[in-house]
Amino acid sequence: MKRIFLAGALVIFCIAGMAQDTLPEIREKKERPSKPPLSERIYFGGGLGLSFGAYTMIAVYPMIGYKFTPKLSGGLELGYEYISDKRYSQTYNTSNYGGSLFTRYRLSPSLFLHAEYAMYNYEFYYIDMTTSREWVPFLFLGAGYATEVAPGIWALASVKFDVLQSRNSPYGEWEPFFNIGVSAGF
Repeated sequence: MKRIFLAGALVIFCIAGMAQDTLPEIREKKERPSKPPLSERIYFGGGLGLSFGAYTMIAVYPMIGYKFTPKLSGGLELGYEYISDKRYSQTYNTSNYGGSLFTRYRLSPSLFLHAEYAMYNYEFYYIDMTTSREWVPFLFLGAGYATEVAPGIWALASVKFDVLQSRNSPYGEWEPFFNIGVSAGF
C-alpha cells in the first residue's frame, strides 16, 4: 500500500508542477514568449556500466529526452548489458536488454524528481543447467542532482527505488539503485 501511495504522490506532484507551468496568467495578460526551437527542447545522454573480474558486466544505456516545460521533461532510455559470470564451476555468458520511459521534474536547476517505468529481458539460469528468458517490469521512483560541467553538458547522479518489486527483480525490497550519467542539453 505504501508503494502505491508513493507512486501516486509522485505522479500527482509532477502533474501539479506541469499544470503550474502551463496555467495562463489570470490577473495580467502577458505576451507569452515563443517556444524554444525543437533543438533546445531535446536532450541526449545515457550511462555506462563496467565491472571486471569474476563477474564482468559491460552495459550501455543511451537516452533521449524532451522538455515539455522548463521544469518537466520525459524520454526514452534503451539498455544493453553483456554479462560473464565466472564465480561458479561453469561460466555463464548472457545479454540483458530492454528499455524505459521516464519523466523528470526539476525542483531547482540542480535537483530533480525522477519516475521511470522499465521492462528488461533477463536470462535466468537454473540448477538443472536449463535457462529461460523473461521480461521483468520495474517502476523506479527517486531523485537526483545535476550539475553543468561544460556549456550544455550536465553530469547527473540519482538514486532510485524499484517500488514494483516483481518476483524476478534483481533489486531487493527498497534497495537503492544508484545511477550516474552525462547529458547534453539537460
